[in-house]
Amino acid sequence: MTTLKVELNELFAIPPVTELPPDVLGELQSILRLHSISPQELFYKWESYSMKMGSEQTKLDLPTARAFKKDLQEMLERESRGKAHVRSVDKRGAYATPRSTGKGDDVFGMLDGIVPNTPIPQRSANGPTKRKAAFDTPAVSKFNKADGMSSHSDARIDGNTNSIQSMTFSERQNAGQIVETLNPHLSVCEAPIAPPAGSRVRLTANTDLKKFSYKPMAMHLSEASEVLDDRIDEIQSLIQAHHNLEDSAFGNAANQATSEILAVGRIASDALEGKLNASSLMLETSRRTGAGLRVPLKVESVSHEFFPGQIVAVRGINASGNYFSVNEVLEMPLLPPAASLPSTMDALNGRLGVEGDGSENAAYALNVIVSSGPYTADDNLAFEPLQALCEKAAESYADVLIMVGPILDLEHPLLASGDFDLPDDPSIEPDKATLNDVFRILVGTTIRQLALQVPNIIIILVPSVRDAVNKHVSWPQEPFDKKVLGLPKQAKVVTNPVTISLNEIVVGISAQDVLWDLRREEVKVGRTKESDLMARLPRHLIQQRHFFPLFPPADRNSLPETGTNEGIATGMPMDVSYLKLGEWLNVRPDMLITPSALSPCAKVVESVLVVNPGPLSKRKAAGTYAQLAFHPRKVTNEEREREESEGTMIGHHLFDRARADIVRI
Repeated sequence: MTTLKVELNELFAIPPVTELPPDVLGELQSILRLHSISPQELFYKWESYSMKMGSEQTKLDLPTARAFKKDLQEMLERESRGKAHVRSVDKRGAYATPRSTGKGDDVFGMLDGIVPNTPIPQRSANGPTKRKAAFDTPAVSKFNKADGMSSHSDARIDGNTNSIQSMTFSERQNAGQIVETLNPHLSVCEAPIAPPAGSRVRLTANTDLKKFSYKPMAMHLSEASEVLDDRIDEIQSLIQAHHNLEDSAFGNAANQATSEILAVGRIASDALEGKLNASSLMLETSRRTGAGLRVPLKVESVSHEFFPGQIVAVRGINASGNYFSVNEVLEMPLLPPAASLPSTMDALNGRLGVEGDGSENAAYALNVIVSSGPYTADDNLAFEPLQALCEKAAESYADVLIMVGPILDLEHPLLASGDFDLPDDPSIEPDKATLNDVFRILVGTTIRQLALQVPNIIIILVPSVRDAVNKHVSWPQEPFDKKVLGLPKQAKVVTNPVTISLNEIVVGISAQDVLWDLRREEVKVGRTKESDLMARLPRHLIQQRHFFPLFPPADRNSLPETGTNEGIATGMPMDVSYLKLGEWLNVRPDMLITPSALSPCAKVVESVLVVNPGPLSKRKAAGTYAQLAFHPRKVTNEEREREESEGTMIGHHLFDRARADIVRI
């Protein structure tokens, strides 16, 4: 089998299948020849196409491969027509002298009906009126108030999606279908007959929210470099303590030496552009340990996964002074798991209504729903998926609803163009309406209704850099303005990222799609230790103790195209001076919520429950959310006795007592 076929099978074959059908493989090879691209680049285009179509509609078979090929060809033709149009305009010139077509030599028609004997041009359908219309800005379909804020089903958002047929939310298929389940042996939550008398959840913020109220876009290079340097030095101290190493074991990887040393630094690329690969790996040292120098790495003798920004400890030698030859990559120390006193656990179980040893009763399980944006399709601002989600939360009397942004998405075509109508509301003037008013009417109304139906629910809102109503344009972000957005008291606004506690359960949340960026930037050298992509990528976050360990962030132009006219994604605007706010604190979280455009899933990685709920609404189709049931932690008499005698704490073991379902909305 040729190398090309092997690469295509590795990228496109979904386990347990290891090889693609010959006809599908032939179509993919044909695309490679036609467009002169690599298999990796073709895979990125396929992922973008899958998200555009909806993953349930894009199973890679022969008809889909041909449709994918046709879509790429149409996109290439549109780009060619656009370039040809620009060239033709340049040739004609913007200031070309207008030519008269009438006998009266009235070039601009300024003398019509004023000067005697001036011929009046006929306003035919093919005359000046039609030419004028050609210069009008094409407008996106506005909302029809009579249709309940829903657009026409055949609306076209941009040239990249005009071959995709829109489907209304009410016509969606497989609503309520469970896509994936973790711990299926555990029971789902049972909805009580009536809402509980009081909240069963004690919410605690483990992050200092006030530190996020910094002034964005005021970054100083000196501060940024110090933050990056300090992170290398801090992790070196952790590695030294974890492996019981002496100071003399560490050295400068950039210096020529004949003895083996340990070097700690940040993975970087030798080029400003292009994707990182095994040949372009460099180790960036801190100013304290290596004068901030960079040295090329030779990693042929190790098996490891690397990505830009990763802090690594490598053992090797720089005999020539030109490169550092790596013999071993040291294991990164992990944070300890979260733990609590047995007496605290008993008190929290009592809050859930647990009596005696009834912890396996489904009625005692904590009902948590997790969703991530976008919350409406590209062709409307009806927010029907959000309404369906809140109806589900109300029906099941959910204890907690976690809504991760973007909620009012900057990349939504209608919001980007500003071409939409608001429903009649006496509290605002249409000509003076702001995006805060848009949020309050289109989103806040649904949230307030949920709060009225379930008074004891806790609604947690996490912003995103794509949220139009958050003034922080860079990550890390401060919370939403609760008062301006008209949110009820049940709504709790937090930062992005944030670490919170739901009773004893420690939850880490970040709205940024770090898994997608890691998937693109990761370099695998040698034999991969973990073949499961959705288990390998979160492990990088756990090992690096950070919500976004990638640096620099992925280029915006390499991200999937949006539905706006420009088509360029928002990306990851990062304020490096405050990068430390994204670090994990003293313990590993029990649950890590990392929304991503990759396949929604629930995994257990290094004793951490990792949840990717997937977007609630895709561009042209309905999405998914996560339904979680946290059963109470059993406390034994032996554990209570050890607390009294030794003050011993017990682990939470959420991964053993949590059922996670990925459900289609």
